[in-house]
Amino acid sequence: MSIIDGIKRFRNTQTSQFSRREFLKLGSIGMAGLFLDPRMTFEDLTPNQLGRVAEMKTRVFDRPSFESNQVKVYWKDMIIPISSVTVGDKEPTHNRIWYRVGDEGYVHSGSIQPVQTHLQEPDSNIPITGALVEVTVPYTDIHWGPGKNNQFAYRFYYETTHWAKALVQDNQGNYWYQILEDKWDLIYYAPANHLRIIPKSEISPLSPDIAPSEKRIAVRLRDQLAIAFEKDKPVFMARVASGAEFSNGRFLTPVGRHKTFHKRPSRHMAAGDLASNGYDLPGVPWICYINEKGVAFHGTYWHNDYGRPRSHGCINLTPAAAKWIYRWTLPNVPLYEDSVYENFGTVVDIFE
Repeated sequence: MSIIDGIKRFRNTQTSQFSRREFLKLGSIGMAGLFLDPRMTFEDLTPNQLGRVAEMKTRVFDRPSFESNQVKVYWKDMIIPISSVTVGDKEPTHNRIWYRVGDEGYVHSGSIQPVQTHLQEPDSNIPITGALVEVTVPYTDIHWGPGKNNQFAYRFYYETTHWAKALVQDNQGNYWYQILEDKWDLIYYAPANHLRIIPKSEISPLSPDIAPSEKRIAVRLRDQLAIAFEKDKPVFMARVASGAEFSNGRFLTPVGRHKTFHKRPSRHMAAGDLASNGYDLPGVPWICYINEKGVAFHGTYWHNDYGRPRSHGCINLTPAAAKWIYRWTLPNVPLYEDSVYENFGTVVDIFE
């Protein structure tokens, strides 16, 4: 089933790497007494550090090691409390970070999206051009009309970005944002208390005083690293997940010199057959395209496993890292515009 032909059927049936300092900070969060009651939702949990199972399932072990005893299985979109962060065995070498889940055991960080819950006050101050919004809960279900009685359309995930066109009420008085779907030009409705309008201060350009010719990004595929330079001085570094080889083809990130000529703060990315390595990903955040084939830097919410190739050619980053690159590179995207496309951009050198 192709995405474009099967989208209606699919909708109707539903469906970061941290710095060492951030890991230490996470490890200090006291959540050992928090367990998941099956009757609870993420709205019942505190805003402390949580995790969402981002893949179809993940295994829970009694020690931070794939060689230890499996004690449980968590399924996709389960919300778990992250009580501490630790370094596990030598394998896998690219990512040795594990999360402890209270007294239940340890899960490898690669399949867990770090999330929080921050409920919002609905905001009617939306320009006629629309406002960029961000999901602030682990996930939220989107409908074809305002109100939960309307047909399910999609599930939006934490830190994804979208375009809100208006604030409306359903027949029970609850507020919903009208969301413009940017790939097929459709309209969805999202619970307004699950999204926040992103202020201008959060997406203003970084280092605007640095000449464009003195900014560049080096991507080292062998090391799975992206490094930003100003005047040949490294100012930012992030682990990435670059293009990989799948059963249906090789999707390698192209080496050579490129530039960030086309940028979008949000994009619904979809391609291929869902049953065979295809994908359908609404709200991919902070995109900087580097060629006409659609290869880009962008934020990622469907995994947390950086340090090894696993994308369809793009350069996967945590949403926070992708946002930094989006703000730092040229050209700049005006606040109330959904994209910019120019014949110039920040130089990106990709090496083997």
